[in-house]
Amino acid sequence: MNQSYNSIIITGPTASGKTALAVRLAVALNGAIISADSRQVYKNLNIGTGKDLFEYEVNEKKIPYYLIDEAEVDTHFHLYNFITHFFDAFKTIESQQQLPIICGGTGLYLDAVLKKLELAAIPNNVDLRSKIENWSREELSKKLNSYTTKPEKADLSSHKRLVRAIEIAEYLNNTNIPKVPFVDLNPIIFALDLPTELRRNKISARLKYRLENGMIEEVQQLLQTGISHERLQFLGLEYQYISKYLLNEISFDEMFLKLETAIHQYAKRQMTWFRKMEREQKNLHWLDATKNIDENLQEMLDNFNF
Repeated sequence: MNQSYNSIIITGPTASGKTALAVRLAVALNGAIISADSRQVYKNLNIGTGKDLFEYEVNEKKIPYYLIDEAEVDTHFHLYNFITHFFDAFKTIESQQQLPIICGGTGLYLDAVLKKLELAAIPNNVDLRSKIENWSREELSKKLNSYTTKPEKADLSSHKRLVRAIEIAEYLNNTNIPKVPFVDLNPIIFALDLPTELRRNKISARLKYRLENGMIEEVQQLLQTGISHERLQFLGLEYQYISKYLLNEISFDEMFLKLETAIHQYAKRQMTWFRKMEREQKNLHWLDATKNIDENLQEMLDNFNF
């Protein structure tokens, strides 16, 4: 591999084929996958997160993967946990003389490791959140301004971000920022792109397939193991809307339409994030996801000195 890079990132919107391409690249370059997906880290969230672990075996060769199935569903795997686990995995892969290939579409996760966001290492304060989460924005702003030390240039554009800013301020005023085993990442970044209409069609077809092939049953099994409907609301769109359906709050048809719309909106937000990443990262290269895997793989191998 070109010595100027020490890793590869494969990203793109949902349903663009990231995993399949990353695995084939890992086969070609003796790589191992680090997942940058905020939900695949949880055990037993398989169909709803598109985990598709069978994709990690090509021609009887199993590709190592990290940050998948690392946390129980009833626990909270925060951004801080991702950062620390990510760099531990990165070091492990390098120690085994393999190439780290980071695959996923959670923009916040990618930003955190690319920009070494130290404040992201501050863990969530569940007690504080439960106390202030129902406060008005005015009350939250007043609380934030009461701290001597506050996060600089914090995004305060939403209620959720105000709560997080207070959480960080509370931590900064009482505790030293935890040390994170940051590694200097110098990745080459590939982002898969699909025409909007084709992306929408793939998302809709995939959703229909998953609903017909066990996704509802997966949620029912989670409930049977003691996972609450309240917890399901925080495990992503699929689990949120299927929970509402199982509670008889919406019909099956309503659930499908609302979920389909929400996933389309999520993919659109992903693309906005990736365009922002493109402006910030000079080494981001777009790949045409309408091509088959072999074509994109060959293009990567031919045009970049790995």
